[in-house]
Amino acid sequence: MSQAGSSNQRDPRVPDSTRLQGAGDERLVSIIVPCRNERGHIDAFLDSATAQQLPAGWRMEILVADGESDDGTGERIQARAAVDAQLVPVANPGRIVSTGLNACLARARGAVIVRMDVHTQFAPDYVAQCIAALQRTSADNVGGAWVARGEGAMGQAIAAAFQSRWVVGGALSRDVAYEGEADTVYLGCWPRQTFARVGGFDETLVRNQDDEHNLRLRLAGGCVWQSALIRSWYRPRDALGHLFRQQVQYGYWRPFVMKKHGQPGSVRQLVPAVFVAALVVTALLAWAWPWPFFGLIAVYATYLLGVSVAAAWPSQAARAGGPASWGKIQRFVSMAPRVFLAVAAYHLGYGLGTWRGLFDLARGRRLSGALAKLTR
Repeated sequence: MSQAGSSNQRDPRVPDSTRLQGAGDERLVSIIVPCRNERGHIDAFLDSATAQQLPAGWRMEILVADGESDDGTGERIQARAAVDAQLVPVANPGRIVSTGLNACLARARGAVIVRMDVHTQFAPDYVAQCIAALQRTSADNVGGAWVARGEGAMGQAIAAAFQSRWVVGGALSRDVAYEGEADTVYLGCWPRQTFARVGGFDETLVRNQDDEHNLRLRLAGGCVWQSALIRSWYRPRDALGHLFRQQVQYGYWRPFVMKKHGQPGSVRQLVPAVFVAALVVTALLAWAWPWPFFGLIAVYATYLLGVSVAAAWPSQAARAGGPASWGKIQRFVSMAPRVFLAVAAYHLGYGLGTWRGLFDLARGRRLSGALAKLTR
């Protein structure tokens, strides 16, 4: 599989410093990590990152960009760096993910760049499998499936909804068995040359900067490859309110990506906005013509019920092996209503966020205040 051709077109929203120069250290992998206010998680993450089993002869540097945390995260990173030469603290005055990633890229020395996330658990051979996939495919970005593992009753329900193919429109990024070209992958691993050609991440995007980067890469003729051997487990939100606000943000920034490239990353990303529009239009007409609105509600409720059963039952009973015990059935009955609500939060939050983004885009404005600044 060949690499994408050269691209000399400069994007003013992507700093020139992220067009990495030179070949980099051919046996060094640069791990880039943005974070902010992660005092309760940063030590566990750094322990797992430093324990990665690298291929023979390889070394790594771990660049952590702290977004001016006010909970002691930055001080903890500095303390760890004082006793571990692999760890490189990086300032991120922009505070958001895209500026943090770019700050790390500007200091990365490796021939291979791997992105990691503080709220994700990684298999011990995660980095090794990323390197192997690059060597095997010659792709411009490789990664694994986006797999959720929730904590607590609602977190597990949100994870079950997250993994359901009926919730995400059959996205390949949620298919743990898929091996091949994809629209996007979770997090990512790139040869240094990818950033030399297409640059780093768009700093005008608070969210969706990874999807935009993969879309930009594919439009330049590059290849994004998903490998079933690259394994990690993401911890999703554990409360409906947090999930809804997260999805509003993801939806909000989608129109800005669409405007930049003249197309969405995939058609399925438009479905929640279409559904919300249909819901609003039929609701406004309900006083004179009620059946479309109530029919739409009935169809969607039936869909939610089916998805809830399909998503909750395998996660609690069938996947555990053997016939469903009474305890498993009780857990299923408890989880299904939560999955029902989680799926609705995914769709309605994303759809409403998309329309708000379209509205602000039409006005030539960006959303200000807490919503635009929310970061994990």
